[in-house]
Amino acid sequence: MNALSWCLKNVLVSTSSSTDTMILLYVKPPRVVYSALDGTGYLFSSDIMKTMQKYSNDIADCVIEKAKRMCREQFQDVKVETMIEHGDPRDFICQIAEKLHVDMLVMGSHGYGVIKGAFLGSVSNHCAQNVKCPVLIVKRLKSASGSK
Repeated sequence: MNALSWCLKNVLVSTSSSTDTMILLYVKPPRVVYSALDGTGYLFSSDIMKTMQKYSNDIADCVIEKAKRMCREQFQDVKVETMIEHGDPRDFICQIAEKLHVDMLVMGSHGYGVIKGAFLGSVSNHCAQNVKCPVLIVKRLKSASGSK
């Protein structure tokens, strides 16, 4: 949301003849594969798996709705399209950017730092290295207390 807010304030220009289209993409990471038994010997029922999937879908829908609302509040003349996909965010974002021939990719950074980034991998860094269009990475602002 921080990256979207920054983009709305600094990248888009409101004009009555705007032909811009903003694509809001939410990529749900692959679900962790659970075996029928977890480490303690408990079974994951199909009901639990369905509940976990529904929760993931609900989060994605909520994020996209909030993002669309932010766009409508600031720009009525910019066309907004939404996509919710499932897969590795690093690869999927790059694929969509290429497929749709986007002019610019604006994305946020979690700011995990060197250690966490080395283990988790940086989605924004991967995209910056692999897409052909310009990439704008919006860092998360630190709060006044110094925490993120």
